[in-house]
Formats: sequence, C-alpha cells, structure tokens
Amino acid sequence: MIGIGRIERYVLGRTLAAVGMALAVIAAVIALVQFVDLSRTVGVRADTGVAQLFWLTLLRCPAIILVLAPFVFLFGGIGAFVGLNRSSELVAMRAAGVSAWRFILPSAAAAFLIGVLTVTVLNPVASFLNARYEAERGRLMDSAMANTPRDVWLRQGDDRNQIVIHAKGRAVINGVVRLRGVSLFIYQKNAQGTPEFKRRLEAGEATLMPGFWRLTDVREAAAGENSVRSDTLSILSTLDAEAAMERFASPEAIAFWRLPAAIHQTELAGFSAAGYRLRYAQLLASPLLFAAMSILAAAFSLRLSRLGGLAGLAGAGVALGFVFFFFNEFSGALADGGIIPLYAAAWAPPLVALLSGLTLLCYTEDG
Repeated sequence: MIGIGRIERYVLGRTLAAVGMALAVIAAVIALVQFVDLSRTVGVRADTGVAQLFWLTLLRCPAIILVLAPFVFLFGGIGAFVGLNRSSELVAMRAAGVSAWRFILPSAAAAFLIGVLTVTVLNPVASFLNARYEAERGRLMDSAMANTPRDVWLRQGDDRNQIVIHAKGRAVINGVVRLRGVSLFIYQKNAQGTPEFKRRLEAGEATLMPGFWRLTDVREAAAGENSVRSDTLSILSTLDAEAAMERFASPEAIAFWRLPAAIHQTELAGFSAAGYRLRYAQLLASPLLFAAMSILAAAFSLRLSRLGGLAGLAGAGVALGFVFFFFNEFSGALADGGIIPLYAAAWAPPLVALLSGLTLLCYTEDG
C-alpha cells in the first residue's frame, strides 16, 4: 500500500506540474490577445497609454482564464500522461500490477477540489476584477465619447411597488452611483399582482444612498394631477451600490456568492433572471467539468507508445475537448433563448464529458 501511495503521489505531482505549465501558457496567450484587442478598441478611441492598457489587461484576464480553465486541465493532463507514457513509466506501473484507475482517480479528485476552490474563492476575485475592468473601460470610453448620449435603464421593486428608472448618463465615483437627467416611473401592484402606474418623477440628478435615492431638482406628477416641484426628495430603494452596478454588468462580472441575491432582486424588479440562473448553475457544475476533462485527458493518453498512434490519439483528445467546450457554450445559448431548461444546459456537457471519459477508460483498461 505504501508503494502504491507513492506512485499515486508521484503521478499526481506530475499532473499538477503539467497543469501549472498549461495555465502559464494559456494565461500568457490570453494576456497577449487581450492587450492587442484593447489597443485596437480602447486605445484608438481614448487617450490611453501603455500602462493603462496593461492595467485593463490585468483586470480582464482572470475572468477569461476561468472560462478557459477546463482546457488547462485537459492540456495539462494530456501533457503529463503522454510524458509518463513516452518515458515508459506508465508501462512499468502497469507491469507492476497498478491499475490505471489508481492514479487517474486522484488526479480527477484533485481537479474537482481545485474546481470547488475556483468557484468559491477565485471566481469572486475574478468577478471583482472584471467589474473593475468594465467600470474602467466604461469610464475611458465615456470620456472619449462625452458628447454622445448614453441612456441608462434600471429597475427595482418589492412585493408592492416597482420603479423603472431612466437616466441620460451615469457616473460611479468612489462606489457611489450618480445618475443625471433622471425619470422615475412608479408602479403599484393591485390585488391581482398587476402593476398599475401611479406617478412620475423627473430629477436633475439622483444619488444612490444606503436604502434610498436622493433626488435633486425634482418635478413630481401623478395621473390626472398638476406637477409639483421640490428641491430634494428621497425615494426608498431596494438596491445598494453594488447591486446597482451589477445592473450595468454582465452575469460573468457578478461573484458566485452574489448571484442568489442578484437573482432575487432581478425577479422582484420584474426582470427575467435567466442569465443569472444559468451562470449560477454553470458555476455549480464547474468542478465536475474540471474532473471530466482530467479523466478525458488520461483516457486519450494511456495507449502504449510502442503501439504507435499516441500523438494522434492525444490530438483527438484535444479536439474532443474543444467539441465539449463549444457544446457547453451552445447549450448556454439555447438556455438563454428558453429552448432548453437551464439546469440541463449547465449539467449536460460535464456529464457527457465525464461519461465519455469513463467509457473510454473502461474500454481501454477492462476491454
């Protein structure tokens, strides 16, 4: 048992080292591509230097790396097992009676645990940096297009009221959301739960404070009544600064731990939370996807090198990994369109990848 334990630790160490190398290569490629893309999209429209573009690249890259993390385990696993195969170490292990399952399962378990760590710890960090990226990029683009109107739409609500907010511009200064040229359409739900229009507010500026909107230069009009002017007015808000900024961000910019609250607030406001629900389900399925990619990598790398065709088989594994990645993206697109259920779109690709890898391993090992 001690000898087998050492073998498992050795293979696991080789696999993690190869995964680290794959991560470094993929991160470098992503950083290069992202820097060039920002130079073409932001650099030519805004007065930005190399340092600002590099900072935007650093903010953006972690979120993209997490999207491509399954390839890290696929490429790293293939590299590790192909290396062990070509050095005849796998041949020696199997000649000693060690089943491939004994050193593949620890690697898959490690990939699963890394997936849990990625979702619970790294994803919030990457989401925070991605939100900073979107805010910084928006600030640069807004300054470059200062004379171009940019409408902002928000919606908030609770069990009794719903408020639709339209503004002609926004700014986020030290975490404080400020809107200018604001119109608020206030609806109240009747006994049947149907929103009915009650009044409209026009304000020169709206500042989101803890628990309320502070409006300045306000004109208020209810249905069938004359308008009333006031210098300031406060309106209760179910949004905080972070939730309001999330309305401007994509689901990928919202941290894993914030998604349930974002789903709840979005549905209270009367919007569809399908995108947030899909993102949440995909994050929950990520550890299984990482483990599936690790198993697939091993399944396509165990062919004895003396039999030939190892490089072709490893290439087929890489191609199949791309197929599963695009299958995952395609399933997400179908779920966004309401064609298939959200949880089917999130869990089907990892389960299919896992079952494919296990099937190929059973065929290879057990005939």
